[in-house]
Amino acid sequence: MTAVAFKNAGHNFAQTAVPYLPIIDEQHYEEVLELIENFLEEAEDSFDDPLNGIIELLSRAIENYENKNEELAAFEKRALDQPTDIGTLRLLMDQHNLGTADLPEIGSKSMVSRVLSGERSLNKKQIKALSDRFEISPNLFF
Repeated sequence: MTAVAFKNAGHNFAQTAVPYLPIIDEQHYEEVLELIENFLEEAEDSFDDPLNGIIELLSRAIENYENKNEELAAFEKRALDQPTDIGTLRLLMDQHNLGTADLPEIGSKSMVSRVLSGERSLNKKQIKALSDRFEISPNLFF
């Protein structure tokens, strides 16, 4: 590819990418998330897939938006400040619309509350049961 062809391709790409960079609002954010999900499905598993560069570019735009959005930044801070097992459990509960009474793998409603408050920890048997139920790796709790 000649320098002129590369320059022209760069200009074409920039004109196409401008509507997605930077992310300006929640709707735009959702569009970029969907776009990146589509690229991830299309990208080959190889390191040198050309889509990886675009995925990286969009990921940076998402990260910049999330860092500027106070609500998302607060959510990230809360998520990072809690132990991994509690964060994983809260995420599963949120994704599946579950309450403290909906997790027999852990025990009673009060036991689930104690785990969520950090008063008790999940044991191996509970983690195995949760992993089986939600078809996830037990490693996500560690």
